[in-house]
Amino acid sequence: MDRRAHADAPAPTPEERADRLKERVYVTFAALAVVLTLRSHGDVTAGVAATTLLITVGGTLLAVLLADVVSHIAVHAALPTAAEARHMVAVCTGALGVLVLPMIFVGIAATGSWTVDGALRASTIALVASLGVVGWLAVRRVSLPGWQKLLVLVAEVALGIAVVSLELLAHG
Repeated sequence: MDRRAHADAPAPTPEERADRLKERVYVTFAALAVVLTLRSHGDVTAGVAATTLLITVGGTLLAVLLADVVSHIAVHAALPTAAEARHMVAVCTGALGVLVLPMIFVGIAATGSWTVDGALRASTIALVASLGVVGWLAVRRVSLPGWQKLLVLVAEVALGIAVVSLELLAHG
């Protein structure tokens, strides 16, 4: 799509923005669980880490897409329109963005410039930080007092840290 066509596209509705943010949160937590599990297994190669992340996140997104289609059918008693289907696919493919930094880190580890454990540790930090970014994207346009916006951001990052802590506790 060229820039002119993209510029002519209507701005996403609040519901569409919410869908995109929601999927990023789901995928971030799924990726975080995979990264933490890989870290707990010790000698994982960069190839295994990358493949496991891609398969898990890809499977999660396919499940989300299927759930969106099934719930649409249940609510509307019809298949999604072409525009609705495009939106569903765009939400799912857009959520793949949470994998960019982890895949870069694992790619660097594949070159031998970094350990896989170091790449997975950096991925954990990046994924928790991305929860803060998603929280900021969610609250930046709403008319909440500043302290409530900050509370949302802190809560989202705190939940990410709690997941990391629980996973580390579970795996010793």
